[in-house]
Amino acid sequence: MAALEELIQPLKDDPERSAVLLDVDGVLAPIVQHPDDAHMPETTRRPLIEVAKRYGVVACVSGRRASDARRVVSLGSIAYLGSHGSEILQPGSIAPEMDRELQAWTRRVQNFAREAYSESLRKLRVRLEDKEAIAALHWRDVPDEEEAEAAVREVAEAAEKAGFNAHWGRKVLEIRPPVRIDKGAGIVSLLRDRELEAALYVGDDTTDIDAFRGLGELVELGSLKRALRVGVSSGDETPPELEAEADVMVDGTDGVRDLLRELIR
Repeated sequence: MAALEELIQPLKDDPERSAVLLDVDGVLAPIVQHPDDAHMPETTRRPLIEVAKRYGVVACVSGRRASDARRVVSLGSIAYLGSHGSEILQPGSIAPEMDRELQAWTRRVQNFAREAYSESLRKLRVRLEDKEAIAALHWRDVPDEEEAEAAVREVAEAAEKAGFNAHWGRKVLEIRPPVRIDKGAGIVSLLRDRELEAALYVGDDTTDIDAFRGLGELVELGSLKRALRVGVSSGDETPPELEAEADVMVDGTDGVRDLLRELIR
């Protein structure tokens, strides 16, 4: 872990002017068959609480709804960027804030998703998730993942023809409005007006590459001096693009827990 220790030293040198940003599923909480069963282990929660006390900005950035991400992490003292940064739940707040442009698209996305969620998708056990301005189709651990993915790809084609954006993750398709929604944009919005020296982001999926690039944007804007991109290995499912963009990789949720402990050591 010597290389990682060296990379995070700038954050440890000035924690009050540093940001620690983390994805949730596969990073703080292990991937599970049923997303509603996901939770962050207590062994990870304890060092995260200490990180939240010490560092200037601590936030979770998730594809989940912000309120759902808070439920999984079970920590109210940090911010949550939900639905890939399209909504923000501030520390202690009850309701998230959403961009007005995205709000205008919410009904159109939801109507398309309801119509596209056919009986054949239900029979294949594909799960539809409502994320306000984003609709997601999941096929992880369904009886026939190959057939389910083929059916979901047909939905993706229809979504593109209807003027929406089809965005792919690990065994999930997201139907999004034709406006910029990604974790990078959310992070830029969260951090650009703060006086920070350094920030790190920890993620495990292709959607986290946007977050990595968002940190790069902040460096280019002069809002950050140092950015650290940490990828989380998930065995055979680790996207090669994530590994290529990361400054350093850690091994699964256990590696993330060790990283948090190192930040407060």
